[in-house]
Amino acid sequence: MKHTISFKAKGHKNIRSKHKTTLMITMDQELSTRGDCIISVGAEIGLSQLPHEIKNMAQDSDTKITFVLETNNHRFIAVGRGHPDLTYEDSIDMVARKSTYICGRTLMINSDEAAIDLPKDLVDELRDPEIEVSIKIIYEKG
Repeated sequence: MKHTISFKAKGHKNIRSKHKTTLMITMDQELSTRGDCIISVGAEIGLSQLPHEIKNMAQDSDTKITFVLETNNHRFIAVGRGHPDLTYEDSIDMVARKSTYICGRTLMINSDEAAIDLPKDLVDELRDPEIEVSIKIIYEKG
């Protein structure tokens, strides 16, 4: 079984992409330089708005979750897992974590990538507030 959700976000001049264990996208329009895990802003949706069937899949440890970020010039992929404790309660942020820490903002755990792993050319592109970012999240079981 496979479900995919796609939506848009955008870049921001303060994107730093330096965090070693997480990456995050947010619906917030603004970003301070302290948000070093944030890789795009202005997302069209947050975790709580995802369809019920996707939330159910995310709560299965056997679900592979693939996060795909695309711009005109780059494609970045992070792969992690679901977990029974994922709640998808947050309405603003989505956080992929290399660890197994879970809170209402957690999109997936055991991610193979974090913000620091984005190529420098992609980070430079994401610093353009005019750049449109395409996000796709794929949920696969079995």
